Amino acid sequence: MYYREAVVWNRAMEMAREIYRLTALLPREEVYGMRSQLTRAAVSVPSNIAEGWTRESKREKSQFLAIAQGSVAELETQVTLCEQLGWFPESETEAVRSALDQVSRMCTVMRRRARNG
Repeated sequence: MYYREAVVWNRAMEMAREIYRLTALLPREEVYGMRSQLTRAAVSVPSNIAEGWTRESKREKSQFLAIAQGSVAELETQVTLCEQLGWFPESETEAVRSALDQVSRMCTVMRRRARNG
């Protein structure tokens, strides 16, 4: 299966698009600060899933999924900070939080399969 057909990659892409939507809520002075951090982490998730998908060895696939999962944790932390600073209303982050949870869980399952498979 091609990575573009994978549920995890598509969900990660939805999550990245949602992050780009949310960054419009940030103060202008955060263009090179938080906005940059959020978008880099968001793009990293589907990018690493795609890169891992194309690798031959299970070990390499698992490594890229681990990197994607680390970016999910980074992104979740940044979204939380933005909420705490009052930049993102919690009502606006529900969709991205759901996607973060789903992508993280899918990466965990895929890493276990690669390890045990």
